Amino acid sequence: MGVATNGSAPEPALKFLIYGRTGWIGGLLGGLCADRGIPFAYGAGRLENRAQLEADIDAAAPTHVFNAAGVTGRPNVDWCETHRAETVRANVVGTLTLADVCRSRGLVLINYATGCIFEYDAAHPLGTGIGFKEEDTPNFVGSFYSKTKAMVEELLKNYENVCTLRVRMPISSDLSNPRNFITKITRYEKVVNIPNSMTILDELLPISIEMAKRNLTGIWNFTNPGAVSHNEILEMYRDYIDPSFTWKNFNLEEQAKVIVAPRSNNELDQTKLKNEFPELLSIKESLIKYVFEPNRKTSKA
Repeated sequence: MGVATNGSAPEPALKFLIYGRTGWIGGLLGGLCADRGIPFAYGAGRLENRAQLEADIDAAAPTHVFNAAGVTGRPNVDWCETHRAETVRANVVGTLTLADVCRSRGLVLINYATGCIFEYDAAHPLGTGIGFKEEDTPNFVGSFYSKTKAMVEELLKNYENVCTLRVRMPISSDLSNPRNFITKITRYEKVVNIPNSMTILDELLPISIEMAKRNLTGIWNFTNPGAVSHNEILEMYRDYIDPSFTWKNFNLEEQAKVIVAPRSNNELDQTKLKNEFPELLSIKESLIKYVFEPNRKTSKA
């Protein structure tokens, strides 16, 4: 194999190959590399085309590969319900092909996955702070998107070179980005009000670069510790950004009437990531530091 994993190798001279150039996370990751002086290239090949991936690796000669590509659906995951073959091709076939090519070349693959493969249950009740751990079996099958993500996560366990990062409801300081969870819910006519684990990209994407440097592998819950509800975020938005902002709530039964597939709601356990990165902020602290303070428009919050 030739892959030294889980922190066993000294820091090498870095060169990253990134898939997902036109995507939100892929674009942010490239920007971080540019800011930090880390050499990188974007992959041009389609994930399901092994020969194209091999050509990308030959051309870039990377030390690590990052996968931020895949299908989430436009405008949302409901798209995947009616485009199942395309979803499987990108999220399952493509990801597995990339993992296999990386393994054959002795490369660690940092794979941005999803934590939307769980839902609150009797062992992990809402509001208790008992989160799903990395080794727990996914229990949410409400959407085809989540089914494909759970499927590929299980298969990737067989690849010792893969670092799977479970991202949830990603948020960034760019409140104009339509993919930003905060931007989404401020534009909804009504929102549900359920606590969830979420990922503050401004804090966690740099951590993913550090994870590559440490050659960490396996599954990681890639969210900030704790959970935050829709209403709590919108209250912060009102206090920091727009004092006149108002919103309306509706329940899951009412939400079900306006969406095709159910949505995942859960809290992920952060013990593993917090042990590796003790400086990691809680979700509310991270929201204030990385999102709302930099965008503050009110005199005080």
